[in-house]
Amino acid sequence: MRNSSKKFSKFQKKVYKAVLDIPLGETRSYEWVARKIGRPKAARAVGTALKNNPFTIIIPCHRVINSDGSLGGYSKGLKKKKYLLKLEKEIIEMLNSKPEILNPKQTINSNSPNPKLTFLDFEF
Repeated sequence: MRNSSKKFSKFQKKVYKAVLDIPLGETRSYEWVARKIGRPKAARAVGTALKNNPFTIIIPCHRVINSDGSLGGYSKGLKKKKYLLKLEKEIIEMLNSKPEILNPKQTINSNSPNPKLTFLDFEF
């Protein structure tokens, strides 16, 4: 991925890094991402950057929705976006119902960062 850094604009890099901060099973709006990267009026541009995300399995762009709560778009289709969001909620429920799977001091909830993604520090 480091070699591919020239393929992305500074804006895209900021968007992709911001999306990595969205916890598993949660969503944020395009506007939230735009504000997080310091470009509060760039929600549509955020959507365009996410549409061109080549790493959908790593950068969870499916977690970005419209500010009214509707799904918005997804390059893999809305059916898959809906499925992924539902799957993530089920994973959290399953992990929280089986604490032995997690470190005894660790739980996953909507207020904690995603322990599987927060350590990722990609250089795009």
